[in-house]
Amino acid sequence: MPKSKTVYVCSHCGYISAKWSGQCPSCHQWNCMEETVQEAENPAARAHAQYQTSHLKGKLNKLKEVPVDQGSRLVTGIGELDRVLGGGIVRDSVTILAAKPGAGKSTLLLQVAQKESDRGLTVLYVTGEESESQVRRRAQRIIDRIPDNLWVYSTSHMNEVLTVIDKLDPQLIILDSIQTFYLDEYPSRPGSPTQIVECTNAILRVAKEPEHPKAVLMAGQLTKEDELAGVRSLEHMVDTVLFMEADTQEEIRTLSATKNRFGSIGEMGFFTMGEKGLEEITNPSRYFMTDRADDSDVFGSALAVIKQGTRPMIVEVESLISKSYTPYPSRISECLSRDQMGTLLSILEQRGGLSLYDKNVVIKSTGNLRLNQPSVSLGVLMSLASSVLQKGIDSRSVFIGDVGLTGELKKVPSIEIMVKETARIGFEKIYVPAGAVRRQIVPGNSSARIIEVSTLTQALGSVFGDYRRNLF
Repeated sequence: MPKSKTVYVCSHCGYISAKWSGQCPSCHQWNCMEETVQEAENPAARAHAQYQTSHLKGKLNKLKEVPVDQGSRLVTGIGELDRVLGGGIVRDSVTILAAKPGAGKSTLLLQVAQKESDRGLTVLYVTGEESESQVRRRAQRIIDRIPDNLWVYSTSHMNEVLTVIDKLDPQLIILDSIQTFYLDEYPSRPGSPTQIVECTNAILRVAKEPEHPKAVLMAGQLTKEDELAGVRSLEHMVDTVLFMEADTQEEIRTLSATKNRFGSIGEMGFFTMGEKGLEEITNPSRYFMTDRADDSDVFGSALAVIKQGTRPMIVEVESLISKSYTPYPSRISECLSRDQMGTLLSILEQRGGLSLYDKNVVIKSTGNLRLNQPSVSLGVLMSLASSVLQKGIDSRSVFIGDVGLTGELKKVPSIEIMVKETARIGFEKIYVPAGAVRRQIVPGNSSARIIEVSTLTQALGSVFGDYRRNLF
């Protein structure tokens, strides 16, 4: 028999070393090298595996002859989740949902389990973090009626999980969370790179079994660096990686995909956390702007448009400008990068003629959405100008377009889609770069009016009149 040997594996990056050291040579983390017994390669087993390749158990098919099940997705009924997934959960796929503690990933998984159970599917909810009674209490709080075919099993033993799956044969399996499970065949502790990879491999084999494919949703824990705990190969193994972000000061939850083999990775879903669990924000545009009266006179607020996946969204940009009494004025913004903010302020000063060198500037977006798309540049500049001039902007106006260093307005991708959505919602004035959209893009029954402007100065003059007289 081949002899086994002892190696040391880093619990952070999976680096393997023949001897122990206090610091991992690869990722430089301290006290992370764990002793693991590694079986030596068996030449006889390798020869047997080579022999098996000549006796294929599966069927060799031409790609164009492989049957495709058009109804292979499990629609969850949670619209924002289905949007991010690309239409639902694929039956023979493994999806991992990662989030910080308390963000609501377990709540969302339980809501998915209830929705699919109501549709008649057999669902197995396996938890390695909670007891069955804890899951029941949470279900009673967020679910009106617990379905009959929703099963729960509490264990960290993956061998037991595989046995239960074989006995119950569920269509949907939920694991909370993958870092808590272990297999008897491997001596390392739960959460180690070896256990995470091997437990995921075991679930992958179950999910992609040709005769009885199963959909699998797994919760994933995050490290302090907001990355999935375990080796990076975990993200490569699964089919879809979802991240849920939670604002500590807001109830809003943002769901996005960093990997999706069956759909787009640009889509985003929005939820709020309430007493009955996560609730969808079906109209994010209304959520991310303040509802004001048409005649309200608020300085420093302007509306812009961003595109998340296939969905245009109206966002409100707010700015506050005050005189600085220090040599170095403050520049504060959580929604813009420092370089992006500095560029826009320079354009407003040099091309718009508004002096900001001795003023503090604060910029934020409602809901703290990141404003990293060129389409918001004009809206940000109009918000800043409104704050400097202390003149409000009509709440029925929306600004779409990029602004170049020359002060000229630039066309942005998907601008016609943004204009159509803005008109559909009911806004009356849509400011766009000259020649960027067709006039007929707005339906004849809409009250929206497209206002074309060529330069930043022209846009400022159209909104604020002879604004240079109002400088302070």
